[in-house]
Amino acid sequence: MPFRQRRKTLCYYNRLGCIILVVMTLLSFLPARRLFRDHGPLYRQLAAILRAPILDGSYPVGAELPKEAAIADRFGISLITVRQALRELESDGLIRKRAAKPAVVAARTPAAKLSSAFRNFADIAAYTRDARLEIKSYRRQIAEPARVAFNLAAGEASYCLRSILVVGDRREGQITTWFPPDIGKRLERKDFDDVLIFRAVERHLGIRLLGARITVRAELADRDVARDLAYAEGAPVLAMEMLYRALDQRPVELTIARHRADVFNLVYDAPNDAG
Repeated sequence: MPFRQRRKTLCYYNRLGCIILVVMTLLSFLPARRLFRDHGPLYRQLAAILRAPILDGSYPVGAELPKEAAIADRFGISLITVRQALRELESDGLIRKRAAKPAVVAARTPAAKLSSAFRNFADIAAYTRDARLEIKSYRRQIAEPARVAFNLAAGEASYCLRSILVVGDRREGQITTWFPPDIGKRLERKDFDDVLIFRAVERHLGIRLLGARITVRAELADRDVARDLAYAEGAPVLAMEMLYRALDQRPVELTIARHRADVFNLVYDAPNDAG
């Protein structure tokens, strides 16, 4: 074999040996044991195991995780379970998945997320504890969601408040709020001095709210949402529609909050009350 060709072959073997060594080293940070359903969902157990060496720096940023098949073999689980766990880590911002290649560590700390379990007004207040509201505009406007919510006549305008929910230096939500004409005309832009709009309404108008009906749906970011949230147009958005009612059951506020899907999630507990 010519010297140049032999040298290339040796270099290839050296690189291959390094790759095998790196994979073996990364696998060594993972416990060699089987996972059992008695300890909870398998993908959650695996996600916790993979998360630990990322958080403590054993898997540095830029490092490739072991291949999915190697992880599955080590823990005696299916590839589907491995992929579920990796999706959870990707949702946390810790890894970046790649087509036909092992995932790569993207960060040592999870990306901050707005995570909430809305069971009452106290939960809503808790979720906005570290946030502030940037007011964009307050004016009369004809809008179909408000017409339906407040049972307005066709062409009748409601009052619309447009604002941005900001956490730290990040824009986390586009907030659009409508009020029926008799409520909206009693409010001014300066009255919205609370991150919780319904709380400002209660304080300034003396209206006591009975509760809110919350509807959650998936949407795609349009041009306005993409601009307001520094987000890609067409990217997934979690939209929360909240219709607040006074003690006499009349609707007094309709708010639609659109959040980036990569920084917001909802949490609900589902008790087993089926008997």
